[in-house]
Amino acid sequence: MPTIIEVAALAGVSTATVSRVLSRPEQVSEDTRRRVLEVVRTSGYAPNVAARSLRTLRAAKVLLTVPDISNAFFASVIRGAEEAARDAGYSVVVGDTRHDPEVEDQYAEMLSRREVDGLIFLGHRLPASLQPLLSRKGAAAPIVNGCEYSADLGVPSVHIDNAAASAEAVEHLVGLGHREIGIVTGPQASPISRDRLAGAIDAADRAGLRESLHIRVGDYAAGSAFVHVRSLLAEGVTAIFCFSDEMAMGALSAIREAGLSCPEDVSVVGFDDLPLARYFQPPLTTIAQPKGMIGRRAVELLVGILRGGSPVRQVTLRHELVVRHSTAIPGATHGARPRQPEPNPARGFP
Repeated sequence: MPTIIEVAALAGVSTATVSRVLSRPEQVSEDTRRRVLEVVRTSGYAPNVAARSLRTLRAAKVLLTVPDISNAFFASVIRGAEEAARDAGYSVVVGDTRHDPEVEDQYAEMLSRREVDGLIFLGHRLPASLQPLLSRKGAAAPIVNGCEYSADLGVPSVHIDNAAASAEAVEHLVGLGHREIGIVTGPQASPISRDRLAGAIDAADRAGLRESLHIRVGDYAAGSAFVHVRSLLAEGVTAIFCFSDEMAMGALSAIREAGLSCPEDVSVVGFDDLPLARYFQPPLTTIAQPKGMIGRRAVELLVGILRGGSPVRQVTLRHELVVRHSTAIPGATHGARPRQPEPNPARGFP
């Protein structure tokens, strides 16, 4: 394997320039960076990460914790984070906390022990063990939140406007003519669940339908929605809005078990736009989140902090209502096309 000295000679630059290209590429001109990276690629050069960590006191790793790694939503966020981290010269360590505060603290201790350079957490709790670090370093603490936003956390965050997205979903159902609407929320301990519920209630209030909402508290999993939707159907709802696509899948199952059809008897809206949402039967109307971009921007915020930049307090990404065949006018005949929403230039992805 070639050495850094040989790479520098082949590229016609100094060893310091090679090092900057690999660790701080923004400090090197585009032409030089391209020339060095081409030599690195063709020569098979690989930097000695362990030695570099000892010299710089950097682990060249970031920790990303997720509350439920089995949830397909987080897989897309992780992929976006890994791509951005690799571009910045970091690797990603992923931890599954399983909604357990004790496990969250155990992972967070990796940051305290400097086994990782920074932390991105996708849950709604800041690990208690990191509060002293946050109090001491403030905005310079290498901690970023993804997906959930609460000003009380005191750390930079990347998220969508969950209240606006939820309001748009309810407005879609109201626009189709639905009046009795079931809502299956996530846990109320979650800020995004509270924001989504607030948005749904606000949209219903504007339509004069607040008293027509039938609200159940779920847990983002299909099983909880399956149970709740059975009772919602008994209350005569004609549409159901679930705060995750996974719960929407449970809702569709409960509708079929009751001998009803979607959307002919009951319309269903989900949230997240998981890769399989378009293949549900029927294809699912849902709120699309830019999942990969959430991961990418969270890493970019964290790397900015690690490189001494001015931290951005929050980044709000755009969402999109994706209308498919699980929503229709109440009592629509079999095969009726869903009514498309009016174009809104403020929505959609960049």
